Amino acid sequence: TFTTMMTYCAVLMLGWTSVYASVQVSQHDENRDAANILSPNSAPSVAPQNAPCFVDDILATLRESLEENGHLRNDSLTQFAVCADKSFMFMQLAKEASSEDLGVLNPTEVLLREEENKIVLTLTFGPTKPPQMMLNPVLLLPFESIFKTSDISLTSLHLNPNTQIPCTSEESKYILLTVKEGHFQPTWEIMIQKTSTDTKQDISDVGDTSSTISIFALLLFSAQKGTDSRPPNNDLSHNSFLCELRHFLVQSFPQDHDAPLLNLELLQSLPSQPIGLSSSESLLAGLINSSAPMILSFTQGSMLRAHHEELALSPALLEELRQRLEETLGDVMELMKNREDSKARGRLERLKELSGFPFADHVEGRLQYRAFLLFKALQMARRAFNPLRGQRSTRANSAAHSVCGLRSLTVSLERYLIGPSTANINNCQGSCAFPMIRANNHAVLLNAHIESGNTSERPPCCVPVAYDKMEVVDLGELGTSLKIEPDMVATACECR
Repeated sequence: TFTTMMTYCAVLMLGWTSVYASVQVSQHDENRDAANILSPNSAPSVAPQNAPCFVDDILATLRESLEENGHLRNDSLTQFAVCADKSFMFMQLAKEASSEDLGVLNPTEVLLREEENKIVLTLTFGPTKPPQMMLNPVLLLPFESIFKTSDISLTSLHLNPNTQIPCTSEESKYILLTVKEGHFQPTWEIMIQKTSTDTKQDISDVGDTSSTISIFALLLFSAQKGTDSRPPNNDLSHNSFLCELRHFLVQSFPQDHDAPLLNLELLQSLPSQPIGLSSSESLLAGLINSSAPMILSFTQGSMLRAHHEELALSPALLEELRQRLEETLGDVMELMKNREDSKARGRLERLKELSGFPFADHVEGRLQYRAFLLFKALQMARRAFNPLRGQRSTRANSAAHSVCGLRSLTVSLERYLIGPSTANINNCQGSCAFPMIRANNHAVLLNAHIESGNTSERPPCCVPVAYDKMEVVDLGELGTSLKIEPDMVATACECR
């Protein structure tokens, strides 16, 4: 989840360089007040972990701070610890994130040291050459994973104003600080102090602050098109597409955090087949025309580097994909009207943009690949939003008569990153007592035999008698592949 990624606090390159910020804290007995600023969650910490969608998540959260009518959401300022008098600044920041006019710069090093009842945060940027001028810059720091007190002030010559007291609360996840415009300096120092000494906490609450901890820091700035402040284009839009696709699936499917996790690796699978330029026309046609349930599996490494998978569809098959994508997209948009979830609708619009849909006359291979993934994801979303009519009627009749019939059964799947993280495999429940509606001759005779007084025999049971396959498209480090999991989704029931 996004919160879990934030706890690990790792940063993926977006437009500049891939950086993991490490922080060292030294402890001295005379500096207990400074140490008390740190959260107990920050020491000792886990080793830095790869969070491939981290920067995309931050930018998506900024975009989603705006309602569809352009107004700020009620919790947006609180989430970023922005005071009310800076709401206009924050709204402009969110608009720039929405219009792709936001540059991102990560420090290569973040050091934290204690000094005279203060904590000094040092940010070092490099070796990549930053823009000479930075317009409307803001600095983003973590809050919930680092600081355990809301009574803090941050002071630096690089901030504007030099001293800022964020409006933090229990709901705050980040601290957003306004920065001075002008020529960029490679090294920054920020003093962090407690503004209140009413509560004295013991140093033991903090833990071993001599351990290395990991935090992130992002410098965001206006990078309008046509200016030299815009970061170089490293063609990471495909990674952004995968991140948006994963989040759309997470938002679209129900999450049961209490359900036991089932490992996909335990299932029997047919041999995997690569999906890419070498894929046969028959394989791709079969996938495009398939109505079988599908899972998109995102392994960790698949989004740690630019993912340059392509397809080479024939003109006829590309036109069929276009028509099916257009139809499925319309169905999902119509179904989403009944769901008050503007965030999911916003992600869907962004997915359309990143996939280049609707297509132009010539569609390059990478956009064909994205359109294919988007189409299969929308097929899954349509299933989630609108269960099959036949299954609904079967469940209704079964509920009325308590007879053997198909029921929906959702299980949780264990994988590092997976979309969706649940699968509806269905199950069979209901009575197999006389008169049996769904039964073969053996079950009818067995039931009659038992009702004649031979109760030692096993009675007929309501069990699945037909199954559908599950298609698992795995976006791995070495490319995309397809695995077929046979007999995974129950589609019909009988008494046996």
